[in-house]
Amino acid sequence: MSNESVIKVDGVTRVFPVPGGEFTALKGINAEVPAGTFAILKGRSGSGKTTLMNIIGTLDDPTDGAVYLNGTPIKNMSEHERENLRRRDCGFVFQSVSLIPSLNAFQNVEFSMRMAGIKPSKERDKRVEECLKLVGLGNRMNHMPSEMSGGEQQRVAIARSFAHSPKLILADEPTAELDSQMAAKVTEIFKEMTRKEGITILMTTHDVGLMGAADMIIELENGVRING
Repeated sequence: MSNESVIKVDGVTRVFPVPGGEFTALKGINAEVPAGTFAILKGRSGSGKTTLMNIIGTLDDPTDGAVYLNGTPIKNMSEHERENLRRRDCGFVFQSVSLIPSLNAFQNVEFSMRMAGIKPSKERDKRVEECLKLVGLGNRMNHMPSEMSGGEQQRVAIARSFAHSPKLILADEPTAELDSQMAAKVTEIFKEMTRKEGITILMTTHDVGLMGAADMIIELENGVRING
């Protein structure tokens, strides 16, 4: 881990209009995640985890406060700059596996590298193979999503998220649909990413069985941080 913060959340509040008034999803959240950290964003459903992840991932803006990625305030970025940041510097993993059904495992992982502007080469192909081997799917590279289990598809999605060597991976409930054994496997893969690649990972979950793997835990309850 490094002392440099990849993520800095400074007094973030998010208010949504609702019929008859407003709903405050986040209330003055502060947090810093150093480079190379595996951090878990913990909280029950409705605690504000996904709202905060969307703001950190530049998919939404806070009503008040600021978020900095690698020291740069998101609010100063144009939409084009945000899009480039998402493609090149961030990787995303979601609860619902979002592989392209017409592409095999190798091609799905390669796709993220193309989106990041990495040109075709032997090195790119080697990187795809390395990523799939790291998630334990070296022998499934040519299989289509329909030929893989849910756990295998999620591991392909994880390989895709870090193939282009992002600085940050945001994983929103990636283990929610997996059994406890596969959830532990996925969590260990994330831990390995921080060790081998120096990637910063922020993962949301409410599974207390996974907390021991984290370098740090940020816990939310009703839109408020209740630890740290």
